Amino acid sequence: MESLTEDKLKSLELMANRLREDIIKMVSHAGSGHIAGPLDMAEIFTAFYFHILRHDPKHPNWPDRDRLVLSNGHICPVQYAALAHAGYFPVEELRTLRQLGTRLQGHPHRGILPGIETTSGPLGSGISQAEGIALAARLDGKKYQVYCMTSDGEHEEGNTWEAIQFAAKYKLGNLTVVVDRNNIQIDGFVEKIMPLEPFAEKYAAHNWNVVEIDGHNFEEIIAAAAEARAVHDQPTVIIAHTLPGKGVDFMENNYLWHSKTFKPGEAEKALDELRTLRGKIRSEHE
Repeated sequence: MESLTEDKLKSLELMANRLREDIIKMVSHAGSGHIAGPLDMAEIFTAFYFHILRHDPKHPNWPDRDRLVLSNGHICPVQYAALAHAGYFPVEELRTLRQLGTRLQGHPHRGILPGIETTSGPLGSGISQAEGIALAARLDGKKYQVYCMTSDGEHEEGNTWEAIQFAAKYKLGNLTVVVDRNNIQIDGFVEKIMPLEPFAEKYAAHNWNVVEIDGHNFEEIIAAAAEARAVHDQPTVIIAHTLPGKGVDFMENNYLWHSKTFKPGEAEKALDELRTLRGKIRSEHE
């Protein structure tokens, strides 16, 4: 993994902001979709696709590539934006999100869009899928890493905890789960609907290596991924504390923006705020 220089940090911050702008444009043009989760995962997806992952957009099926599985498929706008800017398909195609006949479905569909490793939609199944890939890598003698992006809300489902036990039993050190700990879900705040705390302790009790980070801090994201890669006898969970709707003031920490249709003027207001933030990022690194 390359070092994180000042210039690279600036480029990552600008890319995360660009992904947020694209998310607003995509969902606004589609007239429906999920917003808060994609916005708060912009730094995570930027860090992975532009710094952490071993991958080749020109050869998306390269056998030795790292695999990234998206369990909470409803946040796919951020993955689509990251894939497009990484070179997997034209950026212009982002405007087709949720349109009839598009490759950019409302949840990712494996086989129609390069860079998508699994089909996702039903919450709670992604860790199990990632474990199958990780176990196959071990059986085949492959060295690639498997990463699974998940939501905190889907940890309310029993299948998730069965998967957590399985990974510990088989000591899947090549598996890293990244939890978007944004504390919201479609019906409200996670801790009110079905409390998860003590969350980190539950993973630790299942014999996972646990790392907690600020999910908007590139240094912490990259350091956590490096630690996970260095642990060989345990799966690792990175609990990324994030702010839902990050980057847009009137959306931040408002669970109603989990999935919501824009009212007239709201998308442009959000874009204006992100354009201002883009200028601030550039001036801070000059």
